[in-house]
Amino acid sequence: MIRFEHVTKRYADGTTAVDDLSFEVAEGELVTLVGPSGCGKTTTMKMVNRLIEPTGGRILLDGQDISAVDPVQLRRRIGYVIQQVGLFPHRTVLDNTATVPHLLGAPRARARARAAELLDLVGLDPKKYGDRYPEQLSGGQRQRVGVARALAADPPVLLMDEPFGAVDPVVREHLQNEFLRLQSQVRKTVLLVTHDLEEAVRLGDRIAVYGQGTIEQFDTPARVLGAPATPYVADFVGADRGLKRLSVTAVDSAALEDVPVLRADDTAPDATRSDTAPASTRSGAPWSVVLDAEGRVTGWVSADEPGRTRPAPDPVPLGATLREALAALLQNDTGWLPVTDPAEGGRYAGVLTPAAVHRALRAASPEPRPETEAEPRPEPASETDPEPGRKISSR
Repeated sequence: MIRFEHVTKRYADGTTAVDDLSFEVAEGELVTLVGPSGCGKTTTMKMVNRLIEPTGGRILLDGQDISAVDPVQLRRRIGYVIQQVGLFPHRTVLDNTATVPHLLGAPRARARARAAELLDLVGLDPKKYGDRYPEQLSGGQRQRVGVARALAADPPVLLMDEPFGAVDPVVREHLQNEFLRLQSQVRKTVLLVTHDLEEAVRLGDRIAVYGQGTIEQFDTPARVLGAPATPYVADFVGADRGLKRLSVTAVDSAALEDVPVLRADDTAPDATRSDTAPASTRSGAPWSVVLDAEGRVTGWVSADEPGRTRPAPDPVPLGATLREALAALLQNDTGWLPVTDPAEGGRYAGVLTPAAVHRALRAASPEPRPETEAEPRPEPASETDPEPGRKISSR
């Protein structure tokens, strides 16, 4: 766990980069720090591994004040990934990845074996890429090596400074997906700095939205987008924050519509599902979904042509984001998508329509925060309580 207690960084010329910052990052949590350039987010991250020393307050790592720890030893316990990766150009990919285990005293063979495991974990075959040099890799591949190297000593904490900012949008999305997959396996405590709100929303368990050296809101992506704590946050996330919430809202069975279904060997629709469905989700669709004997979607039949089974749109699974579902809806002409349940082996769960997407998004809207008395602040004039029981202070 990382804890900031009234941390301030003030430079000799009087510039205050970080002002009285207090927050916690739980073990295994991925927190994104987002805000405009010069707001203090990178300074915050660099104080964790003492690349920058605070001028006030203290930072605790697993309950220990890091000011009492040798900086070199501290940094070897913390993985660090930067935008330019920082690989050694004269060392192979395998030796780059094995750097920290070797520095910690691991025998060369063991360090290289660990490096090979991690390269495989980030999607780079060590037999193919291990003997290459950084200049022989693409930008995305170098970024993966940087992540593998940061994980090589199995650090409890990972610091990432704009890790995917130097690659094109397609590669960046792929790297983000790979990192989320990796994080689901290794569950590191991560601080990730980004200026990209969409990246912060997509990756973070919680988001810290920075003003000027302060945190304006520290909350889940859904609450930051759905219930901005201050006018500054509302302006920062933008008027299209409802669209951004599509990325953090999952397809849920409660929002699906039930339509008549046909088994492959049936001659008439089975209306049982729509008869028993809640009134808000019943559909009067003049068509039926066709299922096989295992309950999987095989097609659909229109009431106008009952003898013709048409191919069904590709299904989306429960748990997919509404953004993914809406994108799939816009790519087909049916106006609906079958939804399947991965927990039931891909069996049919219901139908998603544009109306259902809207219903799901509204149902997931956070409750407005109660107004509370706030500390005086130059900008904005007032703020609301972040979350009961969570300690956030910024003055």
